Amino acid sequence: MSSRFPDLLRAAFALLLAGCGVACAAEQPELRVCADPDNPPYSLRDQSGFENRIAQLVADDMKAKLSYFWLEQGRGFVRKTMGAGQCDLFIGVPAGFERVLTTRPYYRSTYVAVFRNGTAPFEGFDAQALRGRRIGVQLIGDDLATSPPGYALARAGLIDNVRGYALYGDGPAARRMVDAVASGQIDLALVWGPQAGYFAHRAGLALTPASAPPGLPVPFEFSIAMGVRKGDKALRDRLDEILQRRRADVQAILASYFVPTVAMPQRVAAAQTGGAKP
Repeated sequence: MSSRFPDLLRAAFALLLAGCGVACAAEQPELRVCADPDNPPYSLRDQSGFENRIAQLVADDMKAKLSYFWLEQGRGFVRKTMGAGQCDLFIGVPAGFERVLTTRPYYRSTYVAVFRNGTAPFEGFDAQALRGRRIGVQLIGDDLATSPPGYALARAGLIDNVRGYALYGDGPAARRMVDAVASGQIDLALVWGPQAGYFAHRAGLALTPASAPPGLPVPFEFSIAMGVRKGDKALRDRLDEILQRRRADVQAILASYFVPTVAMPQRVAAAQTGGAKP
């Protein structure tokens, strides 16, 4: 029996290693993302949105398992998701969003004008040029506040020919607006860029950036970052490093979804290249 002891010991050690392999796999870090399950082109339950693809890129870089907590965006979204401990990360939030700790912005976009090819292009908020054109604008939030282009149209005195599209309805407001342009129900839609680029491309429509008229106190351009729990500086810093190192890959994903991007403000761009502190 004593002569078989080394063999038994080796067999036991092999079993221990096999068990360790299972345990090690179970200990793979998990990256928990909270997202809307039906919010194209950002996120969908089948993970076909561009934020889903960026989340997968980040998780793969971290060698982490990607998981989701799905909840329709609406009132109390942050409180019901990250605030309730359901996730570690939001893929897209406004840079500096006060409810979370944000990374440096990884892209910046703008409102754009969507119109049919062959019709008059959008060339600014001149009342004479826009008079008589049926224009769609997004309404934001539960209180149906207008978006920045809506303020510009109001200041130009163009309320009568403006149609507002509420956040909630039969599909995303941006898609409903683009469909209305394609069908001729309206002549022009002023839409947030990441949504406009995706839906306008699918509908074969033209688009051009819309700049805020001089003196309007509401910006048209916004920088987008990732958001983690307040105090989770370790995850925030790791995400910053990945976003900087994988910047070309992230930009390629955005381009594949036709997200229109604009240059970062100079101070932010300098910080991302190590030229200044954020």
